[in-house]
Amino acid sequence: MATYDLEEQEQIDSLKTWWKMYGNLVTAVIAAAALAMVGWQAWNWYRNNQAAQASAVFAELEQAALAGDVQKIKATAGELSEKYAGSSYAPLGVLLAARHSIEAGDLKTARSQLAWAADNGRDEVRDLARYRLAAVLLDAKEYDDALKQLDAAPAPAFAARFQELRGDVLFAQDKKPEARAAYRAALDKMSEAAGPGRQLLQEKLDSLGEG
Repeated sequence: MATYDLEEQEQIDSLKTWWKMYGNLVTAVIAAAALAMVGWQAWNWYRNNQAAQASAVFAELEQAALAGDVQKIKATAGELSEKYAGSSYAPLGVLLAARHSIEAGDLKTARSQLAWAADNGRDEVRDLARYRLAAVLLDAKEYDDALKQLDAAPAPAFAARFQELRGDVLFAQDKKPEARAAYRAALDKMSEAAGPGRQLLQEKLDSLGEG
């Protein structure tokens, strides 16, 4: 029994020595892991909560859009971009608001909204914002800025539209050879089933003659 007690005591002493050497480290690691777990759970809760709130604000914006309430549209879009910029609802909402700003003739607000959606949106939303912003800049005769919005390659679904609009900007600058090349590139990328859109593009190209 004494031998057992001695061995047990040696094990205890060894454990105590180990704990003195590494106890603080173990405690720190456990605490860090616990904090990481709590932090991850808190972040998931925050993210889900933010998404739910953003969804509710987006629903308000949609209702305002249906009612044609311009001020409400502007206010809810601003709330989305300021409070819920990281959500997928924000770029969509701001893009929707920009369309109504254009229809209301408030191009200054529309430009700001489209620029925000272009900077913060993803994939097709970002491309659509860039396309619409370029069109607004074209109307404002800010041709170089319009072309900048069309520089980066868009998703394939927007490729033809980007090239056609590029052609429109270049034509407005009286750069006919460049415009012709852009229209041809757009035509190459456009589906045969595009119908009236393809016909109009062909007419634009034909109007420039052969080059």
